[in-house]
Amino acid sequence: MIDKFPLIVDLAFILIVAGTTSLICRALKLPILVGYLLAGLLTGPHFALFPNVTDMENIHTWSEIGVIFLLFALGLEFNFKSLLKVGKTGAITSGLVVAGTMFFSWLLGLCFDWSMAQSIFMGGMLSVSSTMIIVKAFEELHLKGKRFTHIVYGVEIFEDIVAILLLVILPMVALSQGGSLARDVSVSLMRVIFFMVIWFVGGIFLFPTLLRKMKNLVNDEILLILSLALCLGMVLLADYVGLSTALGAFVIGSILGSTPEATRIEHLMTSIKNLFGAIFFVSV
Repeated sequence: MIDKFPLIVDLAFILIVAGTTSLICRALKLPILVGYLLAGLLTGPHFALFPNVTDMENIHTWSEIGVIFLLFALGLEFNFKSLLKVGKTGAITSGLVVAGTMFFSWLLGLCFDWSMAQSIFMGGMLSVSSTMIIVKAFEELHLKGKRFTHIVYGVEIFEDIVAILLLVILPMVALSQGGSLARDVSVSLMRVIFFMVIWFVGGIFLFPTLLRKMKNLVNDEILLILSLALCLGMVLLADYVGLSTALGAFVIGSILGSTPEATRIEHLMTSIKNLFGAIFFVSV
């Protein structure tokens, strides 16, 4: 009977192995993240000593949900006002990181006779780091409340925005379509600006006012449902306009993080974030 539900079998298998490896890592005083990655190696298709997951597409779906909830939770902690405080530092730092990486990748390409397109692709890949890994590492080290972590989060968010632009620019560079390149970059910039406007208006005016007026009507259950609905709705909007779903989740998280209910929402989302976050790290 259970064979009719391979997703349940895979999910149970992953959680059992992840729970076991995370306990072992905790006993050895290693980060839980190491346990999740080890669980992914043991349950993945490249390790033959144990049964493997049967449907990787379903696992990728769960992991995508994990990314969404992790970035939504990050937005709740690192809200719109926090980003404004470190915006200048984050923008300058991420710009220097990307430009510097691109430059040294170009120098490396000269040494190995790479084409300009190959050098640019290599620089683009190396200049963007994993926000999810950094968030989890700071949680493990109990550093989330430090000022420098907010600066790092700011740099990561700006790098994610740069990554969106690179995803448009790099394929066009490879195809060498100059006019189309300029047009697609302009369209991508307009999409990012559109999201920034939503971010500003929603974070400063709209959502704080609405939640303040509905405070007496909203209990924990309704607040959780509304938060998830807004999160997934913004994710769908981001995907519809061709932007990263993770960016959409972060944007709505940072908007709700600027409201009076931010602490309640963060508390309600903790278990969901931990569950799907674990699946994401295992799927890596």
